[in-house]
Amino acid sequence: MALPGVRAGARAAATKMVQRCRRVDGTERSQSPGPGTQRAALYVHWPYCEKRCSYCKFNKYISRGVEEAAMRSCLVTEAQTLLQLSGVQRVESVFFGGGTPSLASPHTVAAVLEAVAQATYLPTHSEVTLEANPTSAPGSRLAAFRAAGVNRLSIGLQSLDDTELQLLGRTHSASDALQTLAEARSLFPGRVSVDLMLGLPTQQVGPWLGQLQELLCHCDDHISLYQLSLERGTALFAQVQQGALPAPDPELAAEMYQEGRAILREAGFRQYEVSNFARNGALSTHNWTYWHCGQYLGIGPGAHGRFMPQGAGRYVREARIQTLEPNNWMKEVMLFGHGTRKHTPLGELELLEEVLAMGLRTDVGITHQHWQQFEPQLTLWDVFGARKEVDMLLEQGLLLLDHRGLRCSWEGLAVLDSLLLTLLPRLQEAWQQRTPSSVPGR
Repeated sequence: MALPGVRAGARAAATKMVQRCRRVDGTERSQSPGPGTQRAALYVHWPYCEKRCSYCKFNKYISRGVEEAAMRSCLVTEAQTLLQLSGVQRVESVFFGGGTPSLASPHTVAAVLEAVAQATYLPTHSEVTLEANPTSAPGSRLAAFRAAGVNRLSIGLQSLDDTELQLLGRTHSASDALQTLAEARSLFPGRVSVDLMLGLPTQQVGPWLGQLQELLCHCDDHISLYQLSLERGTALFAQVQQGALPAPDPELAAEMYQEGRAILREAGFRQYEVSNFARNGALSTHNWTYWHCGQYLGIGPGAHGRFMPQGAGRYVREARIQTLEPNNWMKEVMLFGHGTRKHTPLGELELLEEVLAMGLRTDVGITHQHWQQFEPQLTLWDVFGARKEVDMLLEQGLLLLDHRGLRCSWEGLAVLDSLLLTLLPRLQEAWQQRTPSSVPGR
């Protein structure tokens, strides 16, 4: 469930800033419940892959002798348990990610969806997305997933260059990718998303733009552009460290991104989030929940969630992560009904930091109404109005603060991580300057 930005260095710096901007007084009080308290999205993690790609650091395992019936039973049980714990009454979307969930049986997908529909309200029009890799998703299998309840596909093409695909450790070729894309579009018209990666070692701007132009001849109405993030512990990271491959050039990656987003805009795509582009209204409603800090439940080994458990006498949103290793996770689910490895209550400032950092990823940004659902005391004007550093960003045309709310401009979206280095400290300062009488419960 990675949500990468554009520049890895700036993203890391912004992440460190978020980690520093924490409440230090040790007090707690009930949080404003935020939008859609009884609504949530559901993420289901299938942890198995045919092989590990050279750039991947996700919680994945090679699928050898998978006891799918046992995994299916545990996914169903954990979904039932967490839905009951959360008090969620309506599931807006379901996303099967991984791993490679297209390796799972359509029967597993159907069983999870049936369990959700029995435990809570799952509208017939709810978005149900499945991530698919070209080599594990022939047309007949995609049709079976559609029959199981899937109505949207996210296909990990990553590249239309066979040499790049080999570098990334992918098991498909460019022709495999285009064939799968064509079959997917015939089965899920208007509901197929594709990923294209940029910033690879040795990658050049011109050829990459050529790939994007070719993809526009074949794609549906949703494209995601993701910059490669070199993760320690991956094969690609080791190759770069050892000098076998040159380090990716961040300036070239930035140029690819800028040129690519301009091409997509010209082709009628709306950049509704830093890395995501849609036309004809084909936005991912599931990811929209993440970016606007709605509740989401994470099911399966290593899945993450953000929701407000009920019945504990207080209402505080928790960050949750499930046990990573599949066999250990299954043992815990069979014993306790769920395999939660860690759950951490989010302080109010932490939650507001997420609202700010995630909301500004979208072209809509953060409306005044949305902000007040999380923070009824401090307005956006209180936090960011009449601040010298913020005024500079407004004057530069990177940021907008008006009657609609706070949002990035077209130019600002491309450098969001650097903007957060200015905005997050302003939020912390405004929070600390509140008088004790303005903070109930302190």
